[in-house]
Amino acid sequence: MATDSWINETLYPAWGQRFLVKRELARVQSDFQDIVVFESETHGRVMVLDGVIQITEADEFVYQEMLTHVPLLAHGSAANVLIIGAGDGGVLRRVLQHKTVAHAVMVEIDGEVIRLAKEFLPKIAGGAWNDPRAEVIVGDGIDYVKRAPNGAFDAIIVDSTDPIGVGEVLFTDAFYENCARILTPRGLVVNQCGVPFMQADELRETSTRRHAFFPHVTAYVAAVPTYVGGFMTLGWSAKDATLTAVPVETIRARAAAAGILGMTQYWTPEIHAGAFNLPPYIARHLPA
Repeated sequence: MATDSWINETLYPAWGQRFLVKRELARVQSDFQDIVVFESETHGRVMVLDGVIQITEADEFVYQEMLTHVPLLAHGSAANVLIIGAGDGGVLRRVLQHKTVAHAVMVEIDGEVIRLAKEFLPKIAGGAWNDPRAEVIVGDGIDYVKRAPNGAFDAIIVDSTDPIGVGEVLFTDAFYENCARILTPRGLVVNQCGVPFMQADELRETSTRRHAFFPHVTAYVAAVPTYVGGFMTLGWSAKDATLTAVPVETIRARAAAAGILGMTQYWTPEIHAGAFNLPPYIARHLPA
C-alpha cells in the first residue's frame, strides 16, 4: 500500500534512524519475529526484523561481500560451506560465486524470511536458490551444527541478528564449540559482532567465548551505511593463524581464479587485507 509514514529504528536508548516509507510490501508475524518489508525513498527495498533494519537493496553488497569473500578467499580452497541464517539469500549468492565451492548448506530458522525475500527482494539472491550446489534448510542452525559430523565444513558463515531474541543462541559457548568440531583443520568461522562504537560489549564478549575454542580470534571491519554508528565488525575465528596474513597478490590471484575479480562493489584485494588493521578503539576489545 502507498504511504507517507516513517519506519523508526531505535538502536540505542537515545539514538536511531528512520526511513520514509514509499510503499509497504509486507507485514508478517512469524513464529519467531515481526517482519516488515517496505520500499523506501532512498534505499530501495528494505527488510526489518523486530524493528531492526536487516538489509536494504542499496547497500547490502557491502556486508554480503565482506562476510563472504574475505573468509573464502583467505582460505583459498573452501569446498564445503555452511551458512547459518542469511535468509535473504545474499550470502548464499556470494558463496556460490566461488568456483571452489562444491556444496553450500544454508540453515535459516525462519521460513517466512526466505519466502518474503524470494517474493519481494529477488535481486539479492538472484538465481542462488536454484543452484544445484545449494542445500537450503528451514530449521534450527544450533541443532544442525550440533548434529553435523566432525570436519564436515571448510568455512562457516554466521549471518545472524544481534544476540537477542532468535539470534541469541548463535553466540553461546556450545555453538562455538560445535563450530570448531565440524570444521576441517584449516577451517574458520565468521560472524557479525555489531558496531563496536556503540556495541563494544558484543564484540568483547563473543570474542572471549570464541577464543576458548579457536587459537586465532580477531575481527575485521566493513563500513555499511545502514548499520549506523561507524564500522561494523565481523568476528574471525580460525584454526590457522596465517589466514589473516595472506598477501594481497595471492588474494588477487585467488579472486581471479574464483571468477569474482571485478564483480564486486566494495570488496577488493586491498580492502580485504586492510580490513584486519583495526583502529585502537576496536582492537582493545579483542583477546590479547
